[in-house]
Amino acid sequence: MGIFEQLTGYLSFSFVQYALIAGILIALCSSLLGVTLVLKRFSVIGDGLSHVAFGALAIATVLRLSNNMLLVMPVTIVCAILLLCMNQSAKIKGDAAIAMLSVSALAIGYLVQNLFSTSANISGDVCSTLFGSTLILTLSKADVWICVGMSAVVIVVFLLFYHKIFAVTFDESFATATGIRANIYNLLIAVITAVIIVLAMNLVGSLLTSALIVFPALSAMHLFRSFRGVMLCAAVISVICAAVGLVISILASTPVGATIVIADLVVFLLCCGVRWTIRR
Repeated sequence: MGIFEQLTGYLSFSFVQYALIAGILIALCSSLLGVTLVLKRFSVIGDGLSHVAFGALAIATVLRLSNNMLLVMPVTIVCAILLLCMNQSAKIKGDAAIAMLSVSALAIGYLVQNLFSTSANISGDVCSTLFGSTLILTLSKADVWICVGMSAVVIVVFLLFYHKIFAVTFDESFATATGIRANIYNLLIAVITAVIIVLAMNLVGSLLTSALIVFPALSAMHLFRSFRGVMLCAAVISVICAAVGLVISILASTPVGATIVIADLVVFLLCCGVRWTIRR
């Protein structure tokens, strides 16, 4: 059987269709947010919040909640707001706050899983949570609709407040001077970041979520100079890499998260090559 026939056969299954829909939507939202976070030099927040989400997920699993999102999402959003407030503090700046929060959440999550987990393979559970697993291929229709709804909210926010987000991203002081309430839009960006991080955990695992945010934005910045051009290019790159990574992982039985991140890395290197060639 050829690769095309094999791929067609896989695409006929609903769980593969669900994975592609969720993966593409998560990648799209991550890329839109990534441009803003990279330009604000706050992209490392993705790592911090992903570790928080891991800790919350470990606690939710031990508590045997019917839906882990009921705990993971609120905890991650609250921590995103705390990070924003700490970043504005004179005593604890953003990078130090993220470092403290991320390592604490990782330690709590791993400790809780070791002390209270009833699983026979704790190391396997931790590894799959951190680096991604086949969870994206076991999504239900309800999970997909939640992903669609959350993604729609993120996209609508970016469309409605595009100019305000643009102003806050490039010059927060000037935006405030023109009457834009920068704190409100920073809060909005923090909450959206938390939502996307939680959604992306199902796709690439908690340790690799920041790759979905950073790589497409950096790749696009090698090709375009305008904010809109970078954002559109990052969205296209992210969606293509997510789709290609998912397809390759299904056909070659490779880890979903790692395959998608490698696809993003390859495209980033190609963009670097294109930029270097143009400069010469």
